[in-house]
Amino acid sequence: MKITLILNGKTEDDHIIKGFAIYEQRLKHYISFETIVIPALKNTKALSVEQQKQKEAELLFKHIQSSDKLILLDENGKEYHSVGFSEFIQQQMNSGIKNLVFVVGGPYGFSDEVYKRANGKLSLSKMTFSHQMVRLFFVEQVYRAMTILKNEPYHHQ
Repeated sequence: MKITLILNGKTEDDHIIKGFAIYEQRLKHYISFETIVIPALKNTKALSVEQQKQKEAELLFKHIQSSDKLILLDENGKEYHSVGFSEFIQQQMNSGIKNLVFVVGGPYGFSDEVYKRANGKLSLSKMTFSHQMVRLFFVEQVYRAMTILKNEPYHHQ
């Protein structure tokens, strides 16, 4: 199985870039992991929120295959503790899915069309984080999940 993380816009924050790169590199030891960055929209002042979400959806769908399992990182999604998330990842691996795709949306979330296509929603917390921070938190949690599944000493209970 491959895990793909699709991000909306790139980050300029050096700390996040370095942290993300550390966990992304560590993950390659366990699983195929790919990051896709969709370019941030330009001239958004001339667009309504719905138009922005629709344009972001069009960019997103260029990277999604019909066979992909699509999980949206969404504040209204299911919350897991780290062991539960590792169990979720294991279930996906056991199910024979080829590509498990997680998406961090734009500043206004996702269009109705994206919600309809999604196979599920995941929330990292009831708190709100910047889109830049979410990418780092998420990749660390995927790494943590893989170490839990391998019974390695990274995660402590």
